[in-house]
Amino acid sequence: MIVRSQPLLSRVAESVYWMARYMERAENVARFIGVNLHLQLDLPMAPAHQWQPLIDTSGDTKEFQESYGEATRENVLKFLIVDASNPNSICSCVMAARENARSVRETISSEMWEQVNRMYLQFQPSYWPLSQSEKFAERLRHLQFGCHLFQGISETTMSHNEAWHFMRLGGSIERAEKISRILDVKYFILLPSISSVGTPYDDLHWSAVLKSVSGFEMYRKKHGRLSPRDIVDFLVLDHDFPRAIHHCVHNADGCLRAITGTPMGSFRYRSEQLLGLLHAELDFTSVDRIISNGLHEYFDDLQVKMNAIGDNLLLDFFARRQQTTAAFSGDS
Repeated sequence: MIVRSQPLLSRVAESVYWMARYMERAENVARFIGVNLHLQLDLPMAPAHQWQPLIDTSGDTKEFQESYGEATRENVLKFLIVDASNPNSICSCVMAARENARSVRETISSEMWEQVNRMYLQFQPSYWPLSQSEKFAERLRHLQFGCHLFQGISETTMSHNEAWHFMRLGGSIERAEKISRILDVKYFILLPSISSVGTPYDDLHWSAVLKSVSGFEMYRKKHGRLSPRDIVDFLVLDHDFPRAIHHCVHNADGCLRAITGTPMGSFRYRSEQLLGLLHAELDFTSVDRIISNGLHEYFDDLQVKMNAIGDNLLLDFFARRQQTTAAFSGDS
């Protein structure tokens, strides 16, 4: 039985969980922006409303409108990358990841701390030349490589103990949620007209989506030609691609069960129940069923479920309580 009443354990678990989520979020915001940058390069005439969807699907529409108003390229890039008042901007995420890493330096490896601190020092607001497209795209790639390096260092230098499982749990949940948002942007908002479906214009959108998650080559190896149905199947239900939603949820479920020791087919925490239900749903659904029920509706529902899992993880493991795990139940 794992006791959750110890303040240090709760603090460490929460810090490594959010360290991983913020690092993953910074990388995924960069990928999210990359969808639009790819479209700008490939399309002969980018739509005027191309930047507004990035704000809409981030969930920060109200905050953005209060601060910036119109969703121009410059305004959106500033809000999503360097705006310190936006807690989900790239610079804010890297800073938050560093603060969480700093608070658990006794738990993570020195190499992990050095990498996240190096990223914090490098990716300051002055690093981002928002008006220079060529340098800007290159530096987005540098950020992604920095996040990849952090993940590799974590995998090979930190003991695969309970704290490590909390870290992987956070990264997997964040990745699944953000991939669903990228897909939602493509299908529900960025495609301007039903007449574009099946045209080269549509193929450019789908190629941009695959490239933005570094999945273009792996998709082509498995499916060959571009097909919206196969792309949705690949990014939602694939068992092997590490950025597929199903793969991420499978990893998250395994990490949570490694933490709690709960056997398959049962649960002790509400978060375990919700994550297990989502895992089972992805195991037994099909891409045709997802498409027939509506992609936007599916991704919207998926994001609600992921948020509920995150909220219950907070209650089950991170909230400062005086009870032990015996006080928790799956029906709480």
